Amino acid sequence: MDDASRIDEAGLKKLVHEFYARVREDAELGPIFNEAVRDWPDHLDKLTAFWSSVMLGSGRYKGQPVPAHLKHKDRITPALFDRWLGLWNETTGAVMEPGAAAALQAKAARIAESLQLAIYFRLEASERRPASRAGRLSGKEIEGSMRP
Repeated sequence: MDDASRIDEAGLKKLVHEFYARVREDAELGPIFNEAVRDWPDHLDKLTAFWSSVMLGSGRYKGQPVPAHLKHKDRITPALFDRWLGLWNETTGAVMEPGAAAALQAKAARIAESLQLAIYFRLEASERRPASRAGRLSGKEIEGSMRP
């Protein structure tokens, strides 16, 4: 039995509820989450659906995590991502079997990295290409690149 097969809907629900109970009480994360989340039961359902989609391939999550986090970019710092991951690792270690915890921790680290890139990474103006040309070369550019 692989590590992912030890993860199920009931375990994810328990994990999400326990984790966000800890987040809400955390001195650093609590104020941000408690201000941002108006309906905790709904938010916990969404987060359980998110982790179900990510870990079980259920397709239950229909949201957009990047825009949801971009709304709070002025308050979210890399240190807070580290704090979030630390609490996640503690909680997964306490709630899940070791193999499942490791799989969830690895996935969360990749997601955190992706979110941080979306929030903090900005190309300098000189490095940007116009959106209409991104990923495409014009005929003149192609011809120019073929000349000796």
